[in-house]
Amino acid sequence: MDALRFGCDAMLGTLARWLRLAGYDVLFDPALADDELAAVCRREERWLLSRDRALVSGAGPRALLVAAAGLAGEVAELRRRLPLRVDPARFFTRCSRCNGVLAEVPRAAVADLVPPYVAAHAERFSRCHVCGRVYWPGTHHARIAQSLAELFLHDPTAP
Repeated sequence: MDALRFGCDAMLGTLARWLRLAGYDVLFDPALADDELAAVCRREERWLLSRDRALVSGAGPRALLVAAAGLAGEVAELRRRLPLRVDPARFFTRCSRCNGVLAEVPRAAVADLVPPYVAAHAERFSRCHVCGRVYWPGTHHARIAQSLAELFLHDPTAP
């Protein structure tokens, strides 16, 4: 995966979550004021993504006004405008909630943190090193992986 890192304003929370699921480092904190978000993005060399024209115009050279509507449109716009290189091996490597890096952990380390059925039957577990949230490939995993492939890997111009 490339080194692109992002900061999303409060209007792009869904996009932030899906970029994280795809393995991107994404700052998303709706409590940050616009000027704070822009400053952090400049300092950390992140691309600032926003629907706010005034924010983007004053944010510096790495700012992108997202005009597309809906998640699929937003991702397609990013893919057209930025050199996104997505590696499917990076899918599910970041916490969708806090952006922390996920690390595989043994079942015993998280057995008391997940439902008993999951502890007994899930094959793999990952845990966020920042917030401690535990992830496992449940019934929704394949559906999310398919959506990630459609959003980030398939040619958006193909019929």
